[in-house]
Amino acid sequence: MKYITLLAALMLASPAFAHMDPAEHGSIAAGFTHPLFGLDHVLAMIVVGLWAAQIGGWAIWSVPLGFVSAMLAGFLASLAGVPLPVVEPVILASSVVLGLLVALAVQPQTHWAMLTVASFALFHGHAHGSELGMAEALPYGAGFLMATIVLHAFGTLIGASLHRFQLPLRILGGGTALAGAILAVG
Repeated sequence: MKYITLLAALMLASPAFAHMDPAEHGSIAAGFTHPLFGLDHVLAMIVVGLWAAQIGGWAIWSVPLGFVSAMLAGFLASLAGVPLPVVEPVILASSVVLGLLVALAVQPQTHWAMLTVASFALFHGHAHGSELGMAEALPYGAGFLMATIVLHAFGTLIGASLHRFQLPLRILGGGTALAGAILAVG
């Protein structure tokens, strides 16, 4: 009986729309909410801020800036029709890898941290571009760039407030890695 109920529920369920309709809400709103509706994006973008604050110094600004710049490049590559392989697996891996870097308190030179986050951001940007739909590219891109900056700032503020208390910061990194791994297998 429970299988019949499950089958009926699946047949009656309407599709879920995870992103705002640009025709109804505008392209900027659709772009702004796009990263916010994907836990894989949210985790990665917040942990970039955590890691930047953990490294400290110039990394606080340059690591998130490296992510945003490479994400824009990935978005433009997607719009130009340049394919990237394994986009979704790399996005999922970004939360795991960056979370582990925070959990292990890895503090490379700033340019290496920038290169690390940029390599993941390229795939995040490509995913945003491939899901553009009917939105206008420029306002949509501006929207998701703004959301990314907000998420980075949130992570940086948390990281900066915990900078003296490395254990909670490292636990957050480990939790991010664990959540990313669960998303990857789930």
